[in-house]
Amino acid sequence: MILTWRAGALAAIAVIAVAIAGSWLAFVIATGVLIIVIVVDLLLCPSPAKVSVRRSGDTAVRLGDPAQVSVLLTNHNRRTITATVRDAWSPSAGASGGISTITIPARQRRLTRTTLLPTRRGDRPSGPVIIRAYGPLRIAGRQRAHQAPWRVRALPPFNSRKHLPSRIARLRELDGRSSILQRGQGTEFDSLREYVPGDDVRSIDWRATARSTMVVVKTWRPERDRHVLIVLESSRTSAGRVGDQPKLDHSMDAALLLATLASRAGDRVDLLIVDREVRASVVGEPAATMLNTFVNAMANVESILVETDHRQLVTEIMSRVSQRSLVVILTGLDTAAITDGLLGVIGPVRRKHRIVLAAVSDPRIDELRGRREEPGDAYAAAAAEVDVERRGQVERQLRDLGISVVQAPPDTFAPALADHYLALKKAGQL
Repeated sequence: MILTWRAGALAAIAVIAVAIAGSWLAFVIATGVLIIVIVVDLLLCPSPAKVSVRRSGDTAVRLGDPAQVSVLLTNHNRRTITATVRDAWSPSAGASGGISTITIPARQRRLTRTTLLPTRRGDRPSGPVIIRAYGPLRIAGRQRAHQAPWRVRALPPFNSRKHLPSRIARLRELDGRSSILQRGQGTEFDSLREYVPGDDVRSIDWRATARSTMVVVKTWRPERDRHVLIVLESSRTSAGRVGDQPKLDHSMDAALLLATLASRAGDRVDLLIVDREVRASVVGEPAATMLNTFVNAMANVESILVETDHRQLVTEIMSRVSQRSLVVILTGLDTAAITDGLLGVIGPVRRKHRIVLAAVSDPRIDELRGRREEPGDAYAAAAAEVDVERRGQVERQLRDLGISVVQAPPDTFAPALADHYLALKKAGQL
């Protein structure tokens, strides 16, 4: 049973009447009238338990986009029911418009909608649908919480999608679908054509030239059907925030752009997310469904405040790649994690595969290096210089071992990694 503000107002009137009368009889009469009115209103109130609830709507949405979830209410009472309906969700679901007052005639249905704008990746579960019905006097009523489970998955937003058309255009140039045909070490033979001034003389096919009346050159195209393994570290190094997002989210965005581009290039792309254990893995997914599978695998992964088990990471990589592959590790250029952890165990992968280590950089470091307004700024600038120097030493160590390093601020991180992939493709180094 619930009481509305009208019950309180009626009780206040009764108190005033008793005070004026100043007798116990007036008190008994006022109390009895109040109880009778509440009981009658409650008995005439339709039962919210006889209202069935069913949810429907979106089950997945990209982070930052709205989702619509509908609640269908069916009144099985013999009387019209007027009720306040609350569609409850977890706070991170960003629900709005979830409370409404609805009148449902007997044996009829009504629909109410809730708009969700999730603030975090992952599954956002629903709460109960709470129906509060009132009697004809709206003094008293009944309440019932109906369980109608629903879940909306907030997927990574893939903001770097806007860079995809320009990179695909460059890929087409490399792939020979435009007028530019490049030759690089390890590229695949495409066709023969007549020599024109400016062609690389190393491309001349002397046997074909001997059988022809003109000089013939070979044309080449980048290798296809190569294997790309994208590895995301979900340890403490990915938990720090750069801008308004954790490093892990920036890494996911770059991974999605790279994966989409590589699949368009005809390469096979797999995904591994790991810290001290494997958090997500996608292997052998067809190109048509790869992007959807990747974003669903990433959705519920959050950074864990532990150190990455680099031996486990190397073991997982080696179990997934057999032929020579491109292994892209998205992590942080943390001095201790790289020098004391990764470099000591990466040997087996480095000897057999091409490794690219990618890390998002914090533009605030450069801001701190340039600030000189206050005396305290000198200490911040000195600390920033030390950080830059240490990262530079780590980067040089990695390059000396033949490991490529891609480091860029959030706005250019994803396209920088895609450009590095295209550069490797052009040079035939995959």
